[in-house]
Order: sequence, then C-alpha cells, then structure tokens
Amino acid sequence: MKKHLALAVALAVAPFAVYADEISYTYVEGGYAQLNQDAPLIENGVELDDIEAAGFFIGGSAAVSDDFHVFGGYRSGNDDVRVTVFGVDAGDIDTDLSQFNIGFGYHHSISDRTDLVTELSYISTEVDAEGGGESSSSDGDDVRVSVGVRHMMADSFEGWIKGHYSDGDFYDGTFSASLGGQFKFNPTWGVVGELEFGDDTSIFTIGARASF
Repeated sequence: MKKHLALAVALAVAPFAVYADEISYTYVEGGYAQLNQDAPLIENGVELDDIEAAGFFIGGSAAVSDDFHVFGGYRSGNDDVRVTVFGVDAGDIDTDLSQFNIGFGYHHSISDRTDLVTELSYISTEVDAEGGGESSSSDGDDVRVSVGVRHMMADSFEGWIKGHYSDGDFYDGTFSASLGGQFKFNPTWGVVGELEFGDDTSIFTIGARASF
C-alpha cells in the first residue's frame, strides 16, 4: 500500500518538478519591451521629456556548430512625449522608437554549467516623431561588440551578464551592460527577462522563450 501511495504522490508532483537542462543557443522568443531614451539637449527654450516607449520584442538564435551561433531580433515601442517651450506646455509628440539587430557569436564552455560568450552585431535604430501637424524621422547604424557569461545557476534557471561597446550613428562609442535570466518549465518553454542599461538608454524585456 505504501509503495502505491508513494508512486501516486510522485506522479502528482512530477509536473511541478524543476527541469535540468544545458545552455541552449537555438531558440525563439517574444514579449513585452520598454525602450527608454534620455531626452537630447535642445536649445531655444524647447525641452522634451525622456522617451519611455512601451511595445514588444521578438528575437531568436540558432547554433550553427558546437561553438558558433547566429542571432537577431526586433523591438519597438511608442510614447507620447511631453514638450515645453520656455516652461509652457506645448502638448505631446507621438514618438515611435524601434531597433533591429543581427549578428553572430562564439561560445566556449569554461565549466559544466558556464559558457563564455563573445558576439559581434549590427544594430539599426529609428526614431519617428509626429506632433503639431509636423513629423520628423531619424535613424542610425551601429556596430556592437559584446562579451559575457551565461551560467546555469540552478537546474532550471539560467542567468547571464554581458558588457557591450557600441559605436556608429546612434551610439557614439558608448558602453552598456545587460543582465538577464530564464526560468524553464520544461525542455522547451521558459520565461525570460533582460535589462540593458547605458548612459542615455535602457531597454527592458520580459516574455516567453521556446528552446530547441
């Protein structure tokens, strides 16, 4: 009787057990994104609030060998940015902020649960603004070098940290860092979140990831 009871309990709790997995470089993901940009310095009495553009992101990665992977993604958000002229409220500007990135990386195992990752990527950023019957658009192309570590902190939880150097049109030789993590429910599905922060920008994402 005790054996049957133990078996029944084991089967009942099995769906809630943690899942042990290795670090995967083949996945797709998507969810909520917020792209924040500090307002530029504008003269002649015109001031803008910081951009806090809420929207979505999609992305993915594919392992092409035991050591190399390719990746890419797109994120976009919208915000109504308040404008003041000599301290007087001049209304809102409808602002869209979006980024596209693509690149390749090299990963090397430094322990059973830890990988060292180096990546090179291209980033395209676009900002569109419309208000008061006028519209404007600006964009920029940048190259980024990233170095970081991915580590299985627990059987079903992975964390990572990366440092970035970006240079080009939008990022003028700037450094930033990313902190992220993923909790896996089963071999395929997990919840993923990441925060990237730099001098003038920050990006927060949270969503679902399917690993293969």
